[in-house]
This record gives sequence, C-alpha cells and structure tokens, in this order.
Amino acid sequence: MTSGLWELVLKGVWVTIQLLVCSALLATAVSFVVGVLRTHRLWIVRFLAGFYTEVFRGTSALVMIFWVFFVLPPAFGWQLVPLWAGTLALGLTYGAYGSEIVRGALGAVDPAQKEGGIALSFTPWQRMRLILLPQAVPEMIPPFSNLLIELLKGTALVSIMGMGDLAFSGNLVRLALQESAEIYTYILLIYFVIAFLLTRVMRGLEKKLKAGVGKKPDSKTRAPEPVVVEAVR
Repeated sequence: MTSGLWELVLKGVWVTIQLLVCSALLATAVSFVVGVLRTHRLWIVRFLAGFYTEVFRGTSALVMIFWVFFVLPPAFGWQLVPLWAGTLALGLTYGAYGSEIVRGALGAVDPAQKEGGIALSFTPWQRMRLILLPQAVPEMIPPFSNLLIELLKGTALVSIMGMGDLAFSGNLVRLALQESAEIYTYILLIYFVIAFLLTRVMRGLEKKLKAGVGKKPDSKTRAPEPVVVEAVR
C-alpha cells in the first residue's frame, strides 16, 4: 500500500478518535443526568427519564443517524456538520444504555449509607454527591468499559454520511487497490488496538477509583456484566 493510501487511513483513524471522544463525553453526561433522575423521588421525573431511556434504547443507532443528519436539520432549514451529527446521534443513543448502568450502580449502594446521610441531615443532593456517587462510580467502570468498546464499533455507522472515518477510508482504499482481505485485515487490527488501549485505560481508572474508597478490583469479578446493544443497527 502506498504512502498516500496510508495517509488516508491515518486520517480516518483520527476522525474515528475525534468522534469517539466527543460521543463518549456526551454519552457520559447523558448517562449520569438520566441515571440520577431515574432515582428521583418524584414519579414524573422518573417517568420522563425512563421514557427517554426506552425511546433511545429501543431505536436503531443507524436510523438515529439518518434522522439527525438527513431528516431533522433540513426540516428546519439548516444542516449539521457530520462530526456533530454523529456525536449527537451516538452520544444520545449510548447515553441511554449508560443511564441504566448509573441507575443500577446507585441502587446497589448499601441502603444504610443513604440512611446515614439522612441521619446527618444531608439534603438529597448532598447524599448523592458525598455518599452515593463516590461509592457507585467505581462499580460503574467495568460496564462503562464495555459500553465504550461498543461505542467505538458504533462509530463505523457514520460512514453512511460520507464522513471520512476509519471504516469509510478503508473502503476507499479497498476500492482503489481491489484488495479486500489485506485492507480489512488492517482495519480489524486498528480497531482492536484502539479497543485494547481503551480497556487498559478503563482498567487503570477502575483501580484508581476503587483505591480511593478503600477497595481493589477482584480478579474473580473482573469480567464486567455485558451491555446489550442492539445487534442490528
């Protein structure tokens, strides 16, 4: 493969990384906001947060990209940049999955901890910020690691917008060389390397956070619960 084609692939890697970082930041924010709201004492707040989760979890990420890029903006007379359209569609979709991780981790905190906060006259926000989240966040890291890998693989969906991500660039190189096996082997290896690095980073983050609350990762429970993301996007 020539240096020019390798340059095209590397540009695709850079676009994929940008999309992954932006989408992960948005998905994390959505996960915590919606996840915390799903534990709110008011039923209407829990209902609205649950409705959001069900809508975005029950729809295809691929169709959501179509809506965000091809349907909604033209209806209002404007157009999103492909990077932001992809970030919005992926961040909102994967944030819905992440909200369930947050809700589950908050629910797993020992109820005595919450009762202790009530006994100390903490407000609900103080209990959440000072007691519940510091204990729940380290438990969220393994499932969030799975979700991040799923998000990495989901970035390939933006190629339908003609965005020059890794999958799109790889297809252009394949068409130029007519060497499918060689090109897609390279693409597979690149995705694997990125996923492996993400896993190592998340593992290090888990160790650091658990050390902060006096825990350490147990090798017997090291494998995170799988996050089920729709098979057909």
